[in-house]
Amino acid sequence: MAIRQQRPVRDRDEELLRALHDEHGPALLAYATRLTGDRQHAEDIVQETLFRAWRRAPSLDGDPTSLRPWLFTVAHHLAIDEHRAAAARPERTDPLPVEAPVAGQIDRALEAWQITEALGTLSADHRRVLVETYFRGRSVSEAAVALGVPDGTVKSRTYYALRALRAALEERGLGG
Repeated sequence: MAIRQQRPVRDRDEELLRALHDEHGPALLAYATRLTGDRQHAEDIVQETLFRAWRRAPSLDGDPTSLRPWLFTVAHHLAIDEHRAAAARPERTDPLPVEAPVAGQIDRALEAWQITEALGTLSADHRRVLVETYFRGRSVSEAAVALGVPDGTVKSRTYYALRALRAALEERGLGG
């Protein structure tokens, strides 16, 4: 009987996995522990999350730091799946406490992170006009004074900034 040899793991994939673990492992573990309330389950979720990243390594684009939202989403889904599986097995005595309010807060935090990243892709002028009008709640006139530009410039920059932000969010799977 011939033993079939496994294909060796490519160096690039190993490097990606190490970089992901080094960059995101502690944060993922803390996040999964908050979701599950159990460090052992959290470690299993982190391991499975990193395994899924390793399996998808050829299709993952970007540097390891840009993959955090994807990793946290995978971990979140794994925790929910485990919670649902535990609820379906009545013999289990310690179901995972993934509560809807906590899960909603986590989803909002991940969305805020992705929005922040999307804002980072905008030009400095577009980012500044959105900060003034949306985040600081200034009127067009107030933003114009703060930015030292005419009102019409604030209006047009806001229009084009929102279009660019929408496109950047759609690239990240948000908006639509």
